[in-house]
Amino acid sequence: MDTKYEEIIKEIQRRIAEGRLRPGGKLPSIRAFSKEFSCSINTVVRAYSELEKEHKVYSVPKSGYFLLENRPAEMTKNNDVIDFVTAGPDIHNMPYRDFQHCINQAIEYYKEDMFQYSDPMGLPTLRTQLSKQLQNLQVFAPPDRIGVVSGSQQALDLLVSLPFPNGKTEICVDQPTHFSFIDSLTTREINAIGIEMTRDGIDLKYLEKIFRDKPIKFFYTVSRFQNPTGYSYSNKEKKKIVELAQKYDVFIVEDDYMGDLDSKKKADPMFSFDPSGRIIYTKSFSKVLLPGLRLGLVVLPSELVRSFTKVKFAADVHTPVLTQGALEIYLQSGMYNAHIERLRKKYNEKARTLKQAFLDYLPSEVTFSGAESGFYSTIILPAHVKAEYLVNNLKKKNILVQNATEMFLPQYRKENIIRLSISQIEECKIRIGIKRIAEEICLLLKVVS
Repeated sequence: MDTKYEEIIKEIQRRIAEGRLRPGGKLPSIRAFSKEFSCSINTVVRAYSELEKEHKVYSVPKSGYFLLENRPAEMTKNNDVIDFVTAGPDIHNMPYRDFQHCINQAIEYYKEDMFQYSDPMGLPTLRTQLSKQLQNLQVFAPPDRIGVVSGSQQALDLLVSLPFPNGKTEICVDQPTHFSFIDSLTTREINAIGIEMTRDGIDLKYLEKIFRDKPIKFFYTVSRFQNPTGYSYSNKEKKKIVELAQKYDVFIVEDDYMGDLDSKKKADPMFSFDPSGRIIYTKSFSKVLLPGLRLGLVVLPSELVRSFTKVKFAADVHTPVLTQGALEIYLQSGMYNAHIERLRKKYNEKARTLKQAFLDYLPSEVTFSGAESGFYSTIILPAHVKAEYLVNNLKKKNILVQNATEMFLPQYRKENIIRLSISQIEECKIRIGIKRIAEEICLLLKVVS
């Protein structure tokens, strides 16, 4: 026999089927249904809560419950494909429901702010919350030095063209690095000096020579879980790089978009070794939260805040208020920290599986990087073997991998590296995919030998 709350759910479903309740429409009030079904208010609340868990209705504080619009069924995915290319966060571990609540609350709380222009550098309340949140990463910065941006890439793109206090014009960058930053450099015809990132870090003596002999405005580096290599600097290396920057009047733009996933408690960002303003710290929420939010932050030296605000305003006036407000609520509630703990554990498990698969299957002629990161890694083929052939051959066998050739500045380009991301691959498929990649590499090595 149906309980009262189940009867209420069936009645709502009946009204939807009959067209009496339409998407976006308000459901009867809790008190009205309580009276209609001669039951307690708690019974109606339970019915609405069950529907909310199934993402059929949503609540708006002080307004009631509303029917969600039915979405068309998603296109059926090809389960035979193992995708090592897509590098967004694990879609099975995203906090959709939690963030939905935050969006609904933000709509109610910031409804007046959404109809007027906001501060180009972000909502003051969010910047205050970010200042508190960053302390968990050993980044101590006041709210007035923090800017909210549309993903960290916006901050990087603006910094590339922004004049710096040192009056220098060239940029030093890890090699390889991610596509979007290379695009920012090449489209603006910025003279860039590359320095290779290896399993042993970077050549600090060569870095010093670059800083000493070239007019380097800033050194751009991903200090943890670098894209595409997955490498991270040690604290000793970070401290030495900061010392070189101080010595030769070079700024550092530290991209720490994966810092939340670092499980090493003593691993600090470069910023912690010089919080005075020599280090410009950027961070994105795209890889750990929801990429579609396009939210990130930048911590600026005081002397750059005014000029950065000006170019930020010219670029987009301000970052959308609704997503800013939702992020503020999400951080303040403690849900973000709980989510990161779950995500860190999941990526660590995937990383262990990936590393063991590399060790078990890859032929001795190739090497790999970054298996510890749980997000990015590379496979380095012998120098005479082109990654393009491997990528194309694997695609025919439903294995998708990324050719890393375009992740180098033109003058430093290498054509024998593929990038892998395991962020969206089910753990049970990681070993299967690596085994197939290894088999294809062995076939390719026989052909080109």
